[in-house]
Amino acid sequence: MHQTLADLLSLLELERLEVNLFRGESRDVGSPQVFGGQVLGQALVAASRTVEGRVVHSLHAYFLRRGDFNAPIVYEVDRSRDGASFSSRRVTAIQHGEQIFHMAASFQVPEQGLEHQIGMPDVPAPETLPDFTRPPPELLERLPLRIQKFLAIERPFEFRSVQPLTFMEPRKTAPARQVWFRAVGERLPDDETLQRCLLAYVSDFYLLDTATLPHRTSALIGNAVMASIDHAMWFHRPLRVDDWLLYVMESPSASGARGFARASVFARDGRLVASTAQEGLVRVVDTPR
Repeated sequence: MHQTLADLLSLLELERLEVNLFRGESRDVGSPQVFGGQVLGQALVAASRTVEGRVVHSLHAYFLRRGDFNAPIVYEVDRSRDGASFSSRRVTAIQHGEQIFHMAASFQVPEQGLEHQIGMPDVPAPETLPDFTRPPPELLERLPLRIQKFLAIERPFEFRSVQPLTFMEPRKTAPARQVWFRAVGERLPDDETLQRCLLAYVSDFYLLDTATLPHRTSALIGNAVMASIDHAMWFHRPLRVDDWLLYVMESPSASGARGFARASVFARDGRLVASTAQEGLVRVVDTPR
């Protein structure tokens, strides 16, 4: 297995401290704080380990404080309810004695019902698009050192954007973007819970950035400060993150120093497997940081 993906899987193997108490480690991904997708994925793992025979179908989370990747994170799970078909869980992430994150998640016994969905956009196949997981060396050396560190780190996922990406000189474009992504390396285990936890992890990439596209602002060039405030997901159908998934993102609104973005996740065969939404701080600064 690819080393970066194996490392991510190890991060999701939380240590059980008590019946409803878990501890997770973090990794430095080149940002000043713990990557939000990591906390989201670990919290979902913690909640899932208190449920049997049911899979997550929705989650709603809030990021309260920056996470310190040099210290472990403790996840406390509240078993709110176990009904005949649904289970509800609340998860609180604690670090240095303070809450940094909390999440509510709902799990359901698999069953059949009504079926319909929106169609997948007609976009080029991922094999025809360039891999932009890491920018080419000639571009990296033109960026500030802190940005070089962030972009040069190997990722457990590879990304291919339908629209051209400009790192140094953002162009004013419509607030919409489509990105193909998949886990690197070999096939992952046939575990639906693991697949959904990994999708929660990767769903934090590029989503909030969509709100900056009409404004020629970017945290990478330093004229905007950005941070996730909340994150919601709905899982519609079985999925595999080790096969190509299309992330169709749009930002209907930005106001009050906040950007809002929502997205659909399609399997390559056109099935709508998940939806997600996020609001975050998008504060323009006069002096680039």
